Amino acid sequence: MTEGLLFVLAEPGVVPEDEFHDWYDREHAPARLSVPGIRSGYRYRAADGARPGWLAWYELDLEALHSEAYQAIRRRSPREQSVVDRLETLDRRVYELIDDEGTRAAGAPVVVSVALSTTDGAGLDAWYREEHIPRLLTVPGWRRVRRYRRVEGPGPDLLAFHEIDGIQSFDHSGYRAATSTPRRARVMAKVTARERRVFAFHNTARPCLPGTP
Repeated sequence: MTEGLLFVLAEPGVVPEDEFHDWYDREHAPARLSVPGIRSGYRYRAADGARPGWLAWYELDLEALHSEAYQAIRRRSPREQSVVDRLETLDRRVYELIDDEGTRAAGAPVVVSVALSTTDGAGLDAWYREEHIPRLLTVPGWRRVRRYRRVEGPGPDLLAFHEIDGIQSFDHSGYRAATSTPRRARVMAKVTARERRVFAFHNTARPCLPGTP
């Protein structure tokens, strides 16, 4: 099995927030967690003031996305189609795991996603492995760093996905040191696209909520 990440950014737009959450928590997320190979799901809200304002991410075996069960749940109900048609943004991306460092823990309070494209993939990879990740994991509250390559959807080619205890980690001297080295500057000079987002925990997706069919 190939470890992957389903990463979905959404902005409700004209969809009322109560309707958006009810649809997501009672229909959309439970349907995905019913698919064998989709192991867990989480919802986060923007903590950086940027849009789209919501992130859902699912840990899974990539093969699950090609199964009959997954194709079945992608056939939208009338309610789901109505919501999706009115969303301002629905940005779906699929990633394949490159590496995973740190402590496994469900539902980190904050996640930081950094999507990158570069003209020097080998240099970027070596910097992450040899310098950047080891330094970040010494910062208090920096739990885990996973890196992925994009296999489906829009956006830059690579994703670094960080799980941390809170945005206070950004003020720590270790974080400032990890993000201001000469080697980082050389690597970043070859980056052609970069998207950095910060999200705070909203809830854990559930297979079925009380009162649902």
